[in-house]
Amino acid sequence: MDQPSRIIVPEPAISWRKRAGQVSLPEVHRSIVVPITASFWRKLLAFSGPGFLVAVGYMDPGNWATDLSGGAQFGYSLLAVVMISNLMAIMLQHLCIKLGVATGRDLAQACRDHYSTPTVWFLWILCEIAIAACDLAEVVGSAIGLQLLFGIPLVWGCIITALDVLAVLYLQTKGFRYIEALVITLIATIGSCFAAELIFSKPTLTGVMLGFIPGPHIVMDQGMLYVSIGIIGATVMPHNLYLHSSIVQTRKFEQTPVGRREAIKFATIDSSVALMFALFINGAILVLAAAVFHWSGHQDVAEIQDAYKLLSPLLGVGIASILFAVALLASGQNSTLTGTLAGQIVMEGFLNFRITPWLRRLITRALAIIPAVLIIGIFGEGKTTQLLVASQVVLSMQLGFAVWPLMRFTDEKTKMGEFANRLWLKILGWTVAGIIIVLNVKLLFDTFMPAAVLKTIYGFLGLPAPMQ
Repeated sequence: MDQPSRIIVPEPAISWRKRAGQVSLPEVHRSIVVPITASFWRKLLAFSGPGFLVAVGYMDPGNWATDLSGGAQFGYSLLAVVMISNLMAIMLQHLCIKLGVATGRDLAQACRDHYSTPTVWFLWILCEIAIAACDLAEVVGSAIGLQLLFGIPLVWGCIITALDVLAVLYLQTKGFRYIEALVITLIATIGSCFAAELIFSKPTLTGVMLGFIPGPHIVMDQGMLYVSIGIIGATVMPHNLYLHSSIVQTRKFEQTPVGRREAIKFATIDSSVALMFALFINGAILVLAAAVFHWSGHQDVAEIQDAYKLLSPLLGVGIASILFAVALLASGQNSTLTGTLAGQIVMEGFLNFRITPWLRRLITRALAIIPAVLIIGIFGEGKTTQLLVASQVVLSMQLGFAVWPLMRFTDEKTKMGEFANRLWLKILGWTVAGIIIVLNVKLLFDTFMPAAVLKTIYGFLGLPAPMQ
């Protein structure tokens, strides 16, 4: 056994049912030194990086369809929903940081050390399905980007995306900072593309500012509510909770209460800043759709391919559509990098079982590519948006099973010690968890129940039936 895999996690608390095993991501665990006596900005720089890996999940191709639909149908009105879902994400990622720093466990390891074996296997299977669904969205998003830019058929585009496994494996051997640098570069590419798109589309600043103010119309309008649920469901990604609680441990901070508190502070700043970038990109997609499609008679635009075709003609700028496709390709490829790490963390954490990274990547990618190729091959290329929507529904199914353990563990003083959630954070956290779980249950209910049953139930409650 190699030396890193023999490192044992410290035991800061005694309330776990099982003793800690090997550390999370042993090949990069505590591999980035944090200078003890450095200035605030030097320390912040040392902790910066993991937040951007997490932020990738909040701007993946699965979000694009909901943001496009929201902007095209309702103008700037749903910007408030994008902002609220982002604030929810900031709070949940803060809890992940606390769990990883205070206990030395990632969320998957914490579940393994707390729950019974059947429960652990159940949670692991759900999480693997969610990661496959997320990878599916990334495969399809990248394939659409390749098709729009180079005319490559979608089936071949899906297969080409498998080659990114080579880039991931190479970068992992070079060091974790290289992966972070690539991710930040791709985020900057996406951000630059959308900054240019916003300049071209000339949105009204007053309308955008008013869009960030929530109002009762979002809940009262059935169409708005339905798209809002989709935006929240697509924004908060379950695998991000496992990912962040692990990669925050790549920093070699002092293993003292003061050192841990400082690590939580700097890592929270890192993730909050990174998630504000995600807010800009999600907001920019919605604002672009509103400015270009909503007031030009194209309120029905929901497909990424339609948006691409219409952007340049409507804006009168030839490069607008190309920038849109480049951003989509960067978004899809970026998300696959973090999906690989999340898959490794989940398998090792839940099962305490390690396989070589290339085999893990191959399995994850095959689970995404095979259904994508089959569905596109059988039903045609027009089904790609339905594939993206289906992947978000599957992610919604798993979300509650990740948020619940996270809240439970971080609430317990016997597990977290002095870092346990305070009363105000408990109330806020369980409120957010409740909203997320209720909205996702409603989304699943509306998706799978027959229209006649939905009409009867919503009629009994005095509510309008959702659109199917």
